[in-house]
Amino acid sequence: MEEMWRISRGSLVVFVLLFSWVFHGSGSVTYDKRSFIIDGQRKILISGSIHYPRSTPEMWPDLIQKAKDGGLDVIQTYVFWNGHEPSPGKYYFEGRYDLVRFIKVVQAAGLYVHLRIGPYVCAEWNFGGFPVWLKYVPGIAFRTDNGPFKVAMQGFTQKIVNMMKAEKLFEPQGGPIIMSQIENEYGPVEYEIGAPGKAYTKWAAAMAVKLDTGVPWVMCKQEDAPDPVIDACNGYYCENFFPNKEYKPKMFTEAWTGWYTEFGGAIPQRPAEDLAYAVARFIQNRGSFINYYMYHGGTNFGRTAGGPFISTSYDYDAPLDEYGLPSEPKWGHLRDLHKAIKLCEPALVSADPTVTSLGTNLEAHVYKANSGACAAFLANYDPKSSARVTFGNMQYDLPPWSVSILPDCKNAVFNTARISAQSSQMKMTPVSTFSWQSYNEETASAYTEDTTTMDGLLEQINITRDATDYLWYMTEVHIKPDEQFLKTGQYPVLTVMSAGHALHVFINGQLSGTVFGGLSNPKVTFSDNVKLIAGANKISLLSVAVGLPNVGLHFETWNAGVLGPVTLKGLNEGIVDMSSWKWSYKIGLKGEALKIQDTTQSSSFEWVEGSLLAQKQPLTWYKSTFNAPGGNDPLALDMSSMGKGQIWINGESIGRHWPAYTAHGNCGDCSYAGIFHEKKCQTGCGEPSQRWYHVPRSWLKPSGNQLIVFEELGGNPAGITLVKRTMDRVCADIFEGQPSLKNSLIGSSKVHSLQSKAHLWCASGLKISKIQFASYGVPQGTCGSFREGSCHAHKSYDALQRNCIGKQSCSVSVAPEVFGGDPCPGSMKKLSVEALCN
Repeated sequence: MEEMWRISRGSLVVFVLLFSWVFHGSGSVTYDKRSFIIDGQRKILISGSIHYPRSTPEMWPDLIQKAKDGGLDVIQTYVFWNGHEPSPGKYYFEGRYDLVRFIKVVQAAGLYVHLRIGPYVCAEWNFGGFPVWLKYVPGIAFRTDNGPFKVAMQGFTQKIVNMMKAEKLFEPQGGPIIMSQIENEYGPVEYEIGAPGKAYTKWAAAMAVKLDTGVPWVMCKQEDAPDPVIDACNGYYCENFFPNKEYKPKMFTEAWTGWYTEFGGAIPQRPAEDLAYAVARFIQNRGSFINYYMYHGGTNFGRTAGGPFISTSYDYDAPLDEYGLPSEPKWGHLRDLHKAIKLCEPALVSADPTVTSLGTNLEAHVYKANSGACAAFLANYDPKSSARVTFGNMQYDLPPWSVSILPDCKNAVFNTARISAQSSQMKMTPVSTFSWQSYNEETASAYTEDTTTMDGLLEQINITRDATDYLWYMTEVHIKPDEQFLKTGQYPVLTVMSAGHALHVFINGQLSGTVFGGLSNPKVTFSDNVKLIAGANKISLLSVAVGLPNVGLHFETWNAGVLGPVTLKGLNEGIVDMSSWKWSYKIGLKGEALKIQDTTQSSSFEWVEGSLLAQKQPLTWYKSTFNAPGGNDPLALDMSSMGKGQIWINGESIGRHWPAYTAHGNCGDCSYAGIFHEKKCQTGCGEPSQRWYHVPRSWLKPSGNQLIVFEELGGNPAGITLVKRTMDRVCADIFEGQPSLKNSLIGSSKVHSLQSKAHLWCASGLKISKIQFASYGVPQGTCGSFREGSCHAHKSYDALQRNCIGKQSCSVSVAPEVFGGDPCPGSMKKLSVEALCN
């Protein structure tokens, strides 16, 4: 038997550290180059990221069960420092931040946990997970060889580890945590800063190992991860990555299932075929741990979104959508992939692969174990051409950019480019409208009792400490009666330069203009004519932050707010620089200060309604009450009639809304084949980057729910509707003879290919009401836009209407005799079908 770890010079200590994990408590987690070994069992581990604060505790059991049903072994999550320690030494582990409860829900489902303590998380999360107070610790510099930072980081890391130990949640204690991560994607930062970065890496690894968790530690994107810490890969593809020591397992800690959405950006989508291809290539090339980032993305509730400019939705095109529903075909296609991989597991963990060329861009990876187990992966790397290959005296058809999996080295049970799972399209159906009341937020003015006046312009976060998105900058301009512009009507030009992220300019209480940046360039400049009058003029600048940065070299030093210069051009004296004038500052909005969103406070405000309701006015609060609709379908608010602001339900913050920011990008046809990048398969160009905003059902009471909307720009609340998310239609697109897997044989040593079938199913409570489209032959298009091709069987509808109408689920074999004969002999045929669910 091969040694579990190869001991070389200088690695004896490593061996001792690793070996100690074996005899720690009631269980053990160890590893070698082939796999992790849990309680003596080798495992190929399939994992998915689910971030506990991005859903509600009531959602957790269902999300985790669906992850298990999808073939996952492990749930991976970050730990969110700023959620758990909002002020120094004051900890919070309740509600969505109840980390122990989340881990115990995973344990109850029989899954493992990879706990990424970080505590830097990136994650498009506000300030990368760091609490803002950390920025103001004297002498601190983030993520480098800095004493104050290391003290704080070690303190929080130790706090989390001790909490997990106290609850007996590490695997040697009988818990589900089988590995932990320290730091996160630090390699590129270390490269930039040099020696202090290298010293910090060594310190972080040593600090983590000394915490004696009994399970391995991981560092991702960290080529020099010190032993015994395992370095791991993040990206769209990681098949060519290998860890820095040959006795470490090959880990893919973030296989990106899609990408995040930014306000102003189109919605990225990653084809299921390409994601499956990336995973299959990783596994065929000695991969032993694969994690989907994200498996469920969820929602950036409140002000947790980072970036800046990250949307409230963190759907990520994940296998489970923002609302927790399977995103088909991605969820089902990956489920089938995982079944095929698990059938290969006995061979994968017992042998090294033999790689053979089958032609140009064609390869076979074969694993043969001494036990007789055999598994093969046949790959076609060409993004344009399909291929027929001969392997083991048998022929196999390989579509472009695909991998076929043969768990017995004979029968292909899965191909990454051939989807057996159905596709589904969801719809948002209105279930409720609202009757509104409004309250006008006052435009703040300089030199009043509730303001602070200082010389010059100050950085926004230094003042707000991120307690609010909003900071008022205010001053006064005195215009003499003899100013020439008063006679000509050529009003002066006010120019305001801001570090970001959005800016509303008010002159004498009236909105004069709005500017906003974007993720790639958060800085903004307002420059326009402003209507000034003789005498005193109030200049009120409302600077708005849209999340703090979460990634970048020393992002804690980046600025927000009006830093100037601020100038006025067109006065008799020429250009006036107002930057060093006395400026008054007011943190936040009056409504925020008086807790207007609180259900116990909102009634004390002077709300108006009916003909007095504010219509399309900036800085307006709106209130309504509503009853919860029946059923269990997920709910959302359609905010397409509004501009920008924030939303609360019963005092809980849904997040920022910004439907006025329409999506820019390159939307169009998308092929699964070829290298994927986040701008390749975009949708929603010209529409709001985010129209719908998730309302968790657990936040609702049966009746009397309070909805509060703050609107910055001036939207139309009459257009807001409460909608439910339901399945609208389902599709199947199945080729003749495409690889398939008989579910009843999962886990056995026997596999065989079955006749291809199209499977359709509607969600619980729904039935197939109509076959919208059916074509056996060479149909074209995709779900929702199928059309007949040059070859079509005229009885394509018959079997589907007979077998499916009125049923929740059905299946039809894809074979000529089912559809009245072969419409085009010699051609590769498929069945495309679209059915409505009602």
